[in-house]
Amino acid sequence: MKINIVFPRKLLEVYNDACKPLCKKLKLPQTAFDILMFFGNNPEYRTASDVVEIRRIKANLVSVNVDKLVREGYLERREAPDDRRKTLLFCTEKAQDVIEKGRMIQSIFKDTLLDGTDDASKEIFFHMLHVMEENMDNILKGDK
Repeated sequence: MKINIVFPRKLLEVYNDACKPLCKKLKLPQTAFDILMFFGNNPEYRTASDVVEIRRIKANLVSVNVDKLVREGYLERREAPDDRRKTLLFCTEKAQDVIEKGRMIQSIFKDTLLDGTDDASKEIFFHMLHVMEENMDNILKGDK
């Protein structure tokens, strides 16, 4: 079976289309929204460098959009307690409503993608994603 190389691009395009009405309402670029959702959904990550490394968004785009999110009150900068040169980013109270709406969009998006799939198939699919992620981690660590 061949994996269609266009699949990741289509997935991103459909996701961005799903987010567009909320981004437009909030006057947030998609990248700013993605950064906010990254911090909202992954509280273990706290720095702009994390966004660059994990989400693979270019550093200059992260910098510009983090500044916008801070100015508009969605993110707050704090000095790291263990290293004053390191800046940590935290979602503010204002961001919580946006994050909740974003999570609803993400949930509807997932449900729409899996429409017509029975529970057993979904379970196999998510199990396979987990196995593939573990395999990729092993490859990246040099174990395979």
